[in-house]
Amino acid sequence: MKKEIWWVTIVGLLFAVIGGYAGIKKWEPAEPPASAHHYFFSQSLPDVNDKTEKMSNWHGKLLLVNFWATWCAPCVEEMPELSELQNSQSPAHLQVIGIGIDSPANIREFAAKYKISYPLYLAGMGGIDLARQMGNQQGGLPFTVLFGADGQVKKTYLGRLDMKAVRKDLDLFS
Repeated sequence: MKKEIWWVTIVGLLFAVIGGYAGIKKWEPAEPPASAHHYFFSQSLPDVNDKTEKMSNWHGKLLLVNFWATWCAPCVEEMPELSELQNSQSPAHLQVIGIGIDSPANIREFAAKYKISYPLYLAGMGGIDLARQMGNQQGGLPFTVLFGADGQVKKTYLGRLDMKAVRKDLDLFS
């Protein structure tokens, strides 16, 4: 009996160490392929009102694309900060958009409940593939891509955004 408890304790400690390491390690997204911007801007996605929008309509301005889900706590936590960022910038200068990786019903319900000041699009589980094309090989959320006005991917962020770092990057790439 004591031997079994000893093994359970060791296995538990091993998993705690692995989990702690994974929790503090900042996973960096892979470098997106050179064609990532073409792939993104070739997409068309419905918004929460079922109006389909070509992502190419956003080409030509600084664009911050946030992949999120209603069940992702860090995603939901950073949405007010993204709304504040959008509200503090001229739409001619910066546009924030959200791409929901969730059911259309969940995203619509979320959008009706919370006042988000930037467009939300519905990608469903296909959004994971789109995020992978942008360099998110881990498939983690939230995942954010910064496109320059030239349409090129300037930076990617995996995990909850550090808004000070994002603002510095916006200054750098604007």
